[in-house]
Amino acid sequence: MSIRRKIFGTDGVRGTANVEPVTAETALKLGRAAAHVFRNIEAVARGRDRHKIVIGKDTRLSGYMLENALSSGILSMGVDVLFIGPLPTPGVAYITRSLRADAGIVITASHNPYDDNGIKFFRADGYKLDDNIEQQIEDLVFSGAIENIRSTAAQIGKAVRIDDALGRYIEYAKSSFPKGMTLEGMKIVIDCAHGAAYKAAPCVLRELGAEVIVIANQPDGTNINRNCGSMHPEGMCEAVREHGAQLGIAHDGDADRVLFCDETGSLIDGDDVLVIAAMDMLSSNQLAEKTVVATVMSNAGLEPAVNALGGRVVRTNVGDKHVIDEMVRNGYNLGGEQSGHMIFRDYGTTGDGLVCALQILRIMKSRRALLSHLSRSWTRFPQLVTNVKVREKRPFAEIPGLLDLVSAAEKAVAGDGGRILLRYSGTEPKARLLIEGRDTGMLQDWSHKICSELKKHLGA
Repeated sequence: MSIRRKIFGTDGVRGTANVEPVTAETALKLGRAAAHVFRNIEAVARGRDRHKIVIGKDTRLSGYMLENALSSGILSMGVDVLFIGPLPTPGVAYITRSLRADAGIVITASHNPYDDNGIKFFRADGYKLDDNIEQQIEDLVFSGAIENIRSTAAQIGKAVRIDDALGRYIEYAKSSFPKGMTLEGMKIVIDCAHGAAYKAAPCVLRELGAEVIVIANQPDGTNINRNCGSMHPEGMCEAVREHGAQLGIAHDGDADRVLFCDETGSLIDGDDVLVIAAMDMLSSNQLAEKTVVATVMSNAGLEPAVNALGGRVVRTNVGDKHVIDEMVRNGYNLGGEQSGHMIFRDYGTTGDGLVCALQILRIMKSRRALLSHLSRSWTRFPQLVTNVKVREKRPFAEIPGLLDLVSAAEKAVAGDGGRILLRYSGTEPKARLLIEGRDTGMLQDWSHKICSELKKHLGA
């Protein structure tokens, strides 16, 4: 039986830049295959002219290479390319809809270091690809069938640069904030992770009237996410304390996620945001089906907190794509991940760190409340998350004694209202162990035992 080869992971294509599958050669094939698939989804282009695909990127050095390879493939199939340059991932999704393009592509490895890169695709409506569309693209690449399909002469596509894409996204983000409300009198620290939000995020906050202290906004192609942004929020927290700001905001490299800190410099994560937003939206009858969508990684304290407010929590597998799929399937409008992927579906089709930040600022302003006060509206269970770098992602059942150890740990913490989740990362060579309960010492003990076994058998 042949094994179907895969390019797409849990969030598009991702890996080390210039190492398969993130090479110029594969990007060219992906561009050709994607252009063919999108052109055939709708025979008539949305713009009533030639089919067109938007290409945006974050600030990684390898983005230039992949951008040109993808565009060459797309153009060779008779589809036009609209270059929009560095822009947050949600900005690419918005511009795809705004310009009535037939698809959107963003070149990014999100929160990963600069030497990684990736390729994400959006449908014409701004949502991420269905699995069946990804499979069609993969099949064309691996079968070689795409090599027999070519446009020639005047049928070849053309590329143009959209100069006002940044301005369009800035105005879109501002439209999610109430008209007549401003951020005057607020001092805000914004950490742009030397990434895609380095222009948009400070601009939006300033135009709404805030005093803005900006850090990590000097991208050089190699410093994205390096000791900054949502992966390293300690710099944001320190800056908030140093400047006496009311709030800190930290994005990741493509700004589809966001973490906060309050005026004391204490970190506020995605679970806090879900509770704060649910409280506000339930009180105004704006929470669709009175339901919040979270993942299995969210803290166990989320359910009792949202239930006490009159709502409920639905959980999905890890990954904002799973969260969004659940939201679309059942008409929910608030969802997110502990890591900071927050989806306010009344405003967008994917996680948007800037729109999320504006919603938290709106709640603070309308309730005249400090973020520290809002975050105290619920009690989280002690939770320990440990990442173990692995050299291979071997099934856990093949590791001698590991599942027996995990089972014993589950029994120990279950009596304390806790739980355990062991999984491989979908985007990095890591195993992730989440262990929850009320006894921190017990959590640390079991985490040490399980992670030691992982390192012994799989450690990089």
